Amino acid sequence: MMAMDHESKRCVAERVLITFLLVVMISAPVTCSHSSNETKRVDDANDHHANVFYQHTWPGMKFGWKIIMGTIIGFLGSAFGTVGGVGGGGIFVPMLTLVIGFDPKSATAISKFVITGGAGATVFYNLRQRHPTLDLPVIDYDLALLFQPMLMLGISIGVAFNVTFPEWMITTMLIILFTVISIKVFLKGVDTWKKETLVKKETKLNSQLNDIGRIEDATHDLPTGDRVTESHTNINQSRKKVSVIENIYWKELGILSSVWIMILALQIGKNYTTTCSVLYWTLNLLQVPIAVGVSSYEAVLLYKGQRYIASKGDQQINWRIWQLILYCVCGLIAGIIGGLLGLGGGFILGPLFIGLGIPPQVASATSTFAMTFSASMSVVEYYLLKRFPIPYALYFVAVAIVAALVGQHLVRKLIAILGRASVIIFILAFTMVVSGVTLGGVGIENMIERIEKKEYMGFENLCLYGVRT
Repeated sequence: MMAMDHESKRCVAERVLITFLLVVMISAPVTCSHSSNETKRVDDANDHHANVFYQHTWPGMKFGWKIIMGTIIGFLGSAFGTVGGVGGGGIFVPMLTLVIGFDPKSATAISKFVITGGAGATVFYNLRQRHPTLDLPVIDYDLALLFQPMLMLGISIGVAFNVTFPEWMITTMLIILFTVISIKVFLKGVDTWKKETLVKKETKLNSQLNDIGRIEDATHDLPTGDRVTESHTNINQSRKKVSVIENIYWKELGILSSVWIMILALQIGKNYTTTCSVLYWTLNLLQVPIAVGVSSYEAVLLYKGQRYIASKGDQQINWRIWQLILYCVCGLIAGIIGGLLGLGGGFILGPLFIGLGIPPQVASATSTFAMTFSASMSVVEYYLLKRFPIPYALYFVAVAIVAALVGQHLVRKLIAILGRASVIIFILAFTMVVSGVTLGGVGIENMIERIEKKEYMGFENLCLYGVRT
């Protein structure tokens, strides 16, 4: 009986939510005539060819409590975000909006710049690191090749959606996304913690048994001890440090860089065309074969067994076609969400990699590596749209770089002391919870303010969009 009551309550809640969304969607066009003159300008003489302008809010850069508070929050956001492999955009955007005073769209653009700086510093740090258990780089280049091209394609789509989508829809999507993913990541962290506890207990027990065995054998068979020492020496040799040059897979890096250059060239060319012209859409659509082609190439090699996700430690994985398609789609969705919300695609890739069984250190490093390409693409696009002031962006990039390097160093020390890589998963979950709460709160506040002012809350027309300085 109680289960039925609970089910009926859940159904009622779902109906109320659906009804609310329908009311908002239906009522949005009605409020169009009350659009604020401060942010939009419409040519009344010809509504069909009207130009819609977005007026940004860029506060002056001067030393004060806002800069100090923003620096502290930005430092912590970048440190936690880069360690978790998610960038920290969910913390940067609210900080830039509520503390510094930027408008939401400019804050989103600056956030991408800051994410790029922190991610780039993290990649530089990780280029010297090795896989926690295998004799491999900590960055899985094959995993990046599967996801990064689709991620970059999604970023281009997401930036366009950021211009056209209503804020209430973005806020709703954000709250649902962060709630679901943060819960799943936290549960994965708990499960990993339990497994690590069992491994530590078994290791301790085996160590005690080995110590007893060595003491007994020492009095009878000295060569046994020599063999143990030799075994440890071989392990240490296999885990020896290598130079940055040896730690990079140059072929894979070259392919990823080529994809970045080609899509960047198309984006730059697009901005010198008339919006929504034939050439404009042609340059946009040319990104599709580039991204899909490279990801499909990697997917086919994985399917045939000619390549493998080495970081899993299993070279005999039989990939199914639907799995590879699903992962490519997830990369595309991660990019769309990143461009739309001003976040790093790592908010999707990080949890996804961990769900695939990738070690947390590798998941974080690879997610950040792929995110560096996509985030830098967003920076170029936002720069061409004149969406952020350079001085502020450079300052917070410097903060993010220092924070990323400090965060990576401290967390690796912590993992070495505790022997628990699950620390990274919990940091990821914590960052996502904080990001969801802050971004959701800012979005709801802005939504209420726009409702009170009776501003237009529907979809914008990308072809009529412009920037008024």
